[in-house]
Amino acid sequence: MSEFGALSLVPPLLAILLAIVTRRPMLSLFLGIWSGAIIYTESLGIAQTFDWIVGAIIADDGFHVQILLFTLLLGSGVALIWRLGGAIAVRNWAMGRLETQRKVGLTTWLLGLLMFFDDYANTAIVGSTMREISDQLRISREKLSYIVDSTAAPVATIGLSSWVAFQLSLIAAGYEDLGVEDESPSAFETFVWSIPYNTYSLLAIAMVGIIVYTRRDYGEMLDAEHRAWTTGKVSREDAQPLQEVEKDLGEPIEDRPMLRTFFAPVVVLIAVTLAGAFWTGYDAWVGEQAEAGEATTIGAAADDAGLVQVLVDIVGAGDFAGALVWGSFAMVAAAIAIGVVYDLFDTGDGVDTVLDGFKLMVTAVTILILAWGISDVASALETGDYVAGAVGDTVPVEIFPVIILFVAAFIAFTMGSSWATMGIVTPLAIEIAYGLTGSFELMPVVVGAVFSGAIFGDHTSPISDTSVLSSTFTGADLIDHVRTQFYYATTVMAVVVVCYLLYGYLGVSPVLFLPLGVVLLVVLVRGLSELDAGRKGLHPIASQTLEETGESDRRDE
Repeated sequence: MSEFGALSLVPPLLAILLAIVTRRPMLSLFLGIWSGAIIYTESLGIAQTFDWIVGAIIADDGFHVQILLFTLLLGSGVALIWRLGGAIAVRNWAMGRLETQRKVGLTTWLLGLLMFFDDYANTAIVGSTMREISDQLRISREKLSYIVDSTAAPVATIGLSSWVAFQLSLIAAGYEDLGVEDESPSAFETFVWSIPYNTYSLLAIAMVGIIVYTRRDYGEMLDAEHRAWTTGKVSREDAQPLQEVEKDLGEPIEDRPMLRTFFAPVVVLIAVTLAGAFWTGYDAWVGEQAEAGEATTIGAAADDAGLVQVLVDIVGAGDFAGALVWGSFAMVAAAIAIGVVYDLFDTGDGVDTVLDGFKLMVTAVTILILAWGISDVASALETGDYVAGAVGDTVPVEIFPVIILFVAAFIAFTMGSSWATMGIVTPLAIEIAYGLTGSFELMPVVVGAVFSGAIFGDHTSPISDTSVLSSTFTGADLIDHVRTQFYYATTVMAVVVVCYLLYGYLGVSPVLFLPLGVVLLVVLVRGLSELDAGRKGLHPIASQTLEETGESDRRDE
């Protein structure tokens, strides 16, 4: 338990509350960190406040520095693509093929599913790619940001990614802490069986598909979509987007808009990132295998452990943050080379655009640093330990997964980090589950519940790094994104609770409760959209309000 008790909850909750009420995330985060310093030092705490902020930058063996470099370089890549007319080329190409809101939404969703290898790269690539065409079809920035954010982390947590490697290490550590690693199932086996119980991630992905296909909205997203459709304003009047390419970079070069000016740098980014991650992972894996006296070739190791396990081990050993930096730098270099080769600008103009791209990311980088700072505050005050310890281990087995789900969700919401939450809760959940049952039967369920709760908390927190990056690369206001996504995330969470209760009390397996969950989501989306639209005097599908706009049916398929 935390020595600060309930006071450990004050800084993150204060920052979140102020961010939602004032819509000023930077000020809110700073005040949250400052309040934590006051509690921690029992004094004015100014020195401690800045120690935490500086520490957040250099934490995790330079991981945060690498993410900041990646973000800045990606901003330069986006600026160069804009300057070269890449966005115009994509718009011209897509307008003849993606002529409806539904097609644009489904394309964004499918791209998010394909970019499974990293959530940061996912938000950057998909958000930047689809922003221009979604604006043309009057899709609100809030809707685009929701599609991007609610696909990125859920896909990464079940795909071949750095997330999976991290989760495997936590499961293995949990078994080691119990001293049962010799009799327990392997971490990989536990993870694979936990995937159906990572129900929030699976249903969140399904929810995006349902919302996009039906085009029905409710909550604040309904208001945002009606505003975008009837007025053409894809952002709220007083919104403060984290990135405004058009305003900050001026007019692009329109002489020769070419698709290669867009897709070539993006392909370079993906290729270099994946190659870098695999290369560093393979190098580290060979070293680990040699040190353990085991096979150092993929083929030989696959004969013993299976190819999928070997690939996961290699990816997990890779330096994904470093690979993202290499990839984003290669993206910038490729864009400058294209501009020079095709005589669209000279090297000096390219460098100037790179610096302009850095400016695009100043707000996002500042919020990221402050969000990491508030997470450090929560760690120093042991917020996660306090919440987890308050649960205790005397709970009915039937509802234990639900309790773990909510504990993980609350910790992720207050810390703004799903990874930190998984690190705190996974070993604890494994220990309590073993104590309650004396077996490993419940392990996949509680592990899935931890991952589900962590990602839900991440989706609903305005201090989450993935929320910041999703807003950045879609050009959305951070607080508007969080507020509109909240309704959909909580709907999915409610269905997850139903699924877990069906499992706990009736023994219903995921084979049945997952399809049932999708059906429940369809029913809820239809019912809530009709109810909210009727209450507001709006149509549940914004683009069917044609009599108010005189627009043609072209966008309303």
